[in-house]
Amino acid sequence: MKTVKLANGIHMPVLGLGVFKVEEGAELVSAIKEATRLGYRSIDTAAIYGNETSVGQGIRESGIPREDLFITSKVWNADLGYEATLAAFDESLRKMELDYLDLYLIHWPVEGKYTDAWRALEKLHQDGLIRAIGVSNFQIHHLETLKKTATIMPVINQIELHPQLTQKDLIAYCTENNIRVEAWSPLMQGGLFDNPTLQEIATRHGKSVAQVILRWDLQNDIIVIPKSTKPHRIELLPVK
Repeated sequence: MKTVKLANGIHMPVLGLGVFKVEEGAELVSAIKEATRLGYRSIDTAAIYGNETSVGQGIRESGIPREDLFITSKVWNADLGYEATLAAFDESLRKMELDYLDLYLIHWPVEGKYTDAWRALEKLHQDGLIRAIGVSNFQIHHLETLKKTATIMPVINQIELHPQLTQKDLIAYCTENNIRVEAWSPLMQGGLFDNPTLQEIATRHGKSVAQVILRWDLQNDIIVIPKSTKPHRIELLPVK
């Protein structure tokens, strides 16, 4: 799997498996094992998804060495704040039975709370418990506010991004500030599969609409985490 170098020097796969709206249980464990068999090395979860226990089980049963995987989770709104965020992180590690995370994100920029939460992420990073720290759903003004007090700037901003929501100004800002952009819902939860223009492009190139969209992202230096738990869909996602 191709990787990109983040601002702090670590490498992150350009394509990962998202597990939003996937419940705890055997289906998720199997999906992670199948995804890693097919070459995926990045798994993206979050505390609010309620599936970190199964993510951890899937990681252990995959047989892939921990150091070869890139695991992301996120702190939820109710747990923002210095002490609350530290406690939430510990709980995520406990559920996944991991010693560290590769990437930890503030899920949403709740006003009055996200700067204190960011201090907690900085401490966890400095303590060696997180290899990289970032944010999700932050707009330019949120990042500008963070910049005033942060000692470490985010290396990732995970945002909603797809052909019908291109977020060009935000991407330009992130690029100028050495913040990599990662797309959640790059396939608009399947809402783009019937788009006539995308279908025509896909047919012309002998690809699926999903592959066309992901290629568009990757060619624009966007990291992507499409969600799929169906083995046949997981297999179709790698973009040639």
